[in-house]
Amino acid sequence: MKDGVEYSLTGVDEITKKLKALSVDMRLKGGRAALRKAGNVVLAQARANAASVNDPKTPEEIAKNLVMRWSPRAFKRTGDLMFRVGILGGARRPVDAKAARKTERRRKRLGQASLEQLGEIKGAGAGNPGGHTYYWRFLEFGTEKNPPQPFMRPVMAQVGTAPVDVFAKEYSKALDRAIKRQQKAASPPR
Repeated sequence: MKDGVEYSLTGVDEITKKLKALSVDMRLKGGRAALRKAGNVVLAQARANAASVNDPKTPEEIAKNLVMRWSPRAFKRTGDLMFRVGILGGARRPVDAKAARKTERRRKRLGQASLEQLGEIKGAGAGNPGGHTYYWRFLEFGTEKNPPQPFMRPVMAQVGTAPVDVFAKEYSKALDRAIKRQQKAASPPR
């Protein structure tokens, strides 16, 4: 991708010394908490950007559908800590009309109320806090007739090194707390 972001991390030596004194569990727990706080910085900027492209005439709000989620798959595969910032229902396709008709015919044949009568479904993503915002990708990447209005891609450039600074500060605090707990547990009782 042409929108690359590069960071330079300083002060890693003191964190590395602290890491050697801790168990893996302690490192991961503190790292995950620190990473969540750093991710919140990115999420806040993404929400501000999404609010700027929101159409007030519609009931849907992209900013309400922005979420940060833990990525267990990346952790299981590589052992890396990772949170993802994205849009609820973002990769979902619109409801396939043919499949929806087939389901409705099946429900009618069985004597069941239709899903719309039950008020359970109004379309894919209707249960999201901001409504069904599948159209975010049309805004982000543009269409044949509309130019792109990127609001997610520039987020990392806009926040700069703030998430890295938050992560380093919070992780250092977490490591200090974990070292104190570990030393307290290792000291003989009086």
